Amino acid sequence: MPNDNELKNLPVFKKLSDASLATILSQARFEHIPEGEAIIRFGEAGHFFGVILDGRIEISRANADGVRERLNVLEKGEFFGEMSLMTGEPTTADVSALTDARVVMVPHEVLTPIVSTEPFLAATLAATISRRLVARDLDVREKERLIEAQKAQVDPYGLASFPLPSGGLILTVNCGSSSLKYRLFDGRSELPLVKGLVDRIGLSDTTHVFDRAGVKGRETIEGGGFAAAFAAMVNGLGGRDTLEKIEVVGHRVVYGGRDHSNAVEVTDEVLGAIRAVEKTAPLHIPANVAGIEEARRLIPRAANIAVFDTGFHATIPKFARIYGIPYRFFEEGIYKIGYHGTSHKFVSLQAAQFLKRRSPELKMITCHLGNGCSLAAIDHGRCVDTSLGMSTIAGLTMGTRCGDFDPGALLHIMKEHSLTPAEMEKVLMKESGLLGISGISSDMREILEAAGQGNDRALTALQLFCYNVKKYIGSFWAALGGIDVLVFTGGIGENAAEVRARVCQGLSGIGIVLDEAANRDPAYRGSPAATISADNSPVKILIVPTDEERMIARESVNTVSRARVTRVIKSHDKLIPVGVSAHHVHLSKEHVAALFGPGHGLTFHTPLYQTGQFSCKEQVDLVGPKGRVDRVRVLGPARNETQVEISRTEEFKLGIDAPIRQSGDLEGTPGLTLIGPAGQVTLSKGVICAQRHIHIGPQDALELGVRDRDVVMIQVEGERSLIFGDVVVRVNPDFNLEFHIDTDEANAAEVSSGMKARLHSIQSRRGAGR
Repeated sequence: MPNDNELKNLPVFKKLSDASLATILSQARFEHIPEGEAIIRFGEAGHFFGVILDGRIEISRANADGVRERLNVLEKGEFFGEMSLMTGEPTTADVSALTDARVVMVPHEVLTPIVSTEPFLAATLAATISRRLVARDLDVREKERLIEAQKAQVDPYGLASFPLPSGGLILTVNCGSSSLKYRLFDGRSELPLVKGLVDRIGLSDTTHVFDRAGVKGRETIEGGGFAAAFAAMVNGLGGRDTLEKIEVVGHRVVYGGRDHSNAVEVTDEVLGAIRAVEKTAPLHIPANVAGIEEARRLIPRAANIAVFDTGFHATIPKFARIYGIPYRFFEEGIYKIGYHGTSHKFVSLQAAQFLKRRSPELKMITCHLGNGCSLAAIDHGRCVDTSLGMSTIAGLTMGTRCGDFDPGALLHIMKEHSLTPAEMEKVLMKESGLLGISGISSDMREILEAAGQGNDRALTALQLFCYNVKKYIGSFWAALGGIDVLVFTGGIGENAAEVRARVCQGLSGIGIVLDEAANRDPAYRGSPAATISADNSPVKILIVPTDEERMIARESVNTVSRARVTRVIKSHDKLIPVGVSAHHVHLSKEHVAALFGPGHGLTFHTPLYQTGQFSCKEQVDLVGPKGRVDRVRVLGPARNETQVEISRTEEFKLGIDAPIRQSGDLEGTPGLTLIGPAGQVTLSKGVICAQRHIHIGPQDALELGVRDRDVVMIQVEGERSLIFGDVVVRVNPDFNLEFHIDTDEANAAEVSSGMKARLHSIQSRRGAGR
């Protein structure tokens, strides 16, 4: 291992403080790389920043003919891996030792807080990153290579591998009202080290089964509650020696209230918030709390993370969340919450990964079909609707739950049969669904068998189940404006070929065409998913086995990582100017000519805060199906594609529903008509409500510890200090630091241009869930 003097002699580290050098010496990897050996391969996600101590490093890649071409040679003191530190993108070339070499590999999680406090290091890295970003934007082939690298990624969303930097273990805990399901992961293996289940907790015949590295066990537990169940879990894990290696415990928590959607480390305050919403899920939350309390007592050194089953649905817009009852009930918390979010998020990311597509470019419907059932409509990575509601009774007909049900019929039954609310709840939750209709079972396997033998009630139950799934697919297809992918998961979704066939039958009109042979015998061949759509099906139909425990573990590790970034963010007091964006239009050169005349160039009116951007003297009128918005300012310079940015208020005026999107993400968006003095243009797409975002340059991003496409929370200073979530970080060398919101958001929050904001925390990171 080198000493601090050797590190300090490297140009990039020459002005580091003694404390930063000591951190690198203690936490970095110092490796000898033999000649010809790869350090980073094309398509790999970057997790390290490397500096050459001795030897030479080659940067190369294969050209279109498969011939390897050398792009660069790095000498002693030069560095690599800086782009992934900023962008989170996969490596677009191979990095290998041209000669025997010694390198220091600094994990990003170690380097980020160091860069944040070392201005010279931040400036050095920012200069290199800026040159690379500019060159990439100008090089079409480089953009193509980035797309190729993204497709080549084996695990872009960290579903297979999510190691803790320390190498510690991750335990997941899923406490039900009478069960404890647990898994132990090391984060580097696709298979859990241990998996176990304690069932019938609190009853006389409590059982515990476990599988530890292939060694299976079964035992009966004498009485006791969750304390006894956790004691059995310790035995299944291999004893207290294993507990000492656990650094993170991830808990499935059904709901955390309005203020908690992202996974969060459990504090007394968070635990209080979970207890406060017990009435929303009275069967689940007491068990969730009991599991957290027991884990905190048993493994006090570990970080306990609450992963909320409802969190994925937090992006559902208000109009899809609210019920048609007096508004005061919405304010009380009576609205669509949605569940199974951990499963929906996992299978949506797994589907994108399987298809070698980016989740934020797909429209998807995911069908979680088991004893409990729900569908989710996912637009470019954001859930925009789900079939479950405030409770777990709504939506699809399930094993013992009724699904959507006429409130008038409910009131009639209660009156006619003199049922109390508790008695009615039992009917709806425990005696309805497949069981109530068939009179046989809540198990789809038994329903299918009975229906096959001619049992009319079983057949009716089967038909109703499949009809409801089909109906929701159709409604979500309409809400999304078409889909790219349909996913089946859960016990029924993964295993019942007849159910999938019945659901897809008759849906060819909306692009869903099943391959009957593939559906009967899906070919996994070791793959995490199977394609069951016909070759001519516009929509890809997949079976994706869900793995909620793995998702809980992954989310927990990512939460710990985000906490480190948030600590970096909070160590700075940098103020960010606020810019309020009124409606505006970006025009392509073709549409400039069509609207203002051949050869017309956009005319400078006033400069904008961002370098090279300006408002133009030109204005256009927007015309939608319902109405119009006149004299909308054009912003320059001209772009490759026309884009219209409006507010929610203007959506209503125009009569369109524009999705919340990042600039440039225009597929599947609505269009309208633009009218100019020389003509008009009818757009088939291009109208969005811009997602809140920060413009930031590379050096500011490095100093604040954020990177391109991070999603963060911003606190705006003023008489009413407010926190805005779902703010996308956009890094570009030409950007000046500025936080952008639209006029509706600004008016509602009493925010105006020129006010100041500061970063509050990080919500998610590219490659870690998006």
